[in-house]
Amino acid sequence: MRILVFLLILSNLLFFAWTHDYLGLSREPDAYRAREQLHADQLRIVSTDQPPPEAERKEKAPKQAERPAGEACLLLADMSPADAESLEAMFAEKLPGSKVVRTTTPGSASYWVNIPPLKSKREADNKVAELKKFGIKEYFVVQENGPNNLAISLGLFSTQEAAAAALESLREKGVRSARVTERSLKPALAQLEVRGADAQAEEMRQIVAQAAPQAKQAACKPRNAAAQ
Repeated sequence: MRILVFLLILSNLLFFAWTHDYLGLSREPDAYRAREQLHADQLRIVSTDQPPPEAERKEKAPKQAERPAGEACLLLADMSPADAESLEAMFAEKLPGSKVVRTTTPGSASYWVNIPPLKSKREADNKVAELKKFGIKEYFVVQENGPNNLAISLGLFSTQEAAAAALESLREKGVRSARVTERSLKPALAQLEVRGADAQAEEMRQIVAQAAPQAKQAACKPRNAAAQ
């Protein structure tokens, strides 16, 4: 009898503990998950997939190459190579701390195979007859005012090598008075880029005015940081 009473009391206690969740179990399956959720007030947003503020974008944007502060620059163009070399030497002497970069654009020329101007038309006619005797068919007698009047043209070539080969061929045929004359079509040009301290700007301009007053001045381009 006592055992039966004890079992009834124990079963009531277990039922009471189970209904009040004292045993760690719950009749609601979501109750346990709710207790294990993170605290919302402790969450920190890392990214909202929104573009960064304007100020931050400017900071991250690549910086453009600019002329360093406190630097003076002169760009001198359309100079003869000789004048550019002389001016470069003067900068090296008077402003040894300056940096000078010289670039040269080669000129173009043609090469004229010819017999020099003759004294009279009769002499020119006699020379033409001589050329015909040697089998020379391509020629032209210059008849115009100027230093080349009554010269006999035997060919115009773009390279010195081609002109030299033509001259050699004429000599093999017996023509001894022919020559090669270089005719400049476009002269070679040079430019100087001079950089120095900002405090030397006036002295740089004075050197240019003294040594190359005819030099054409242009604006310097921004220096590329990768080329420094």
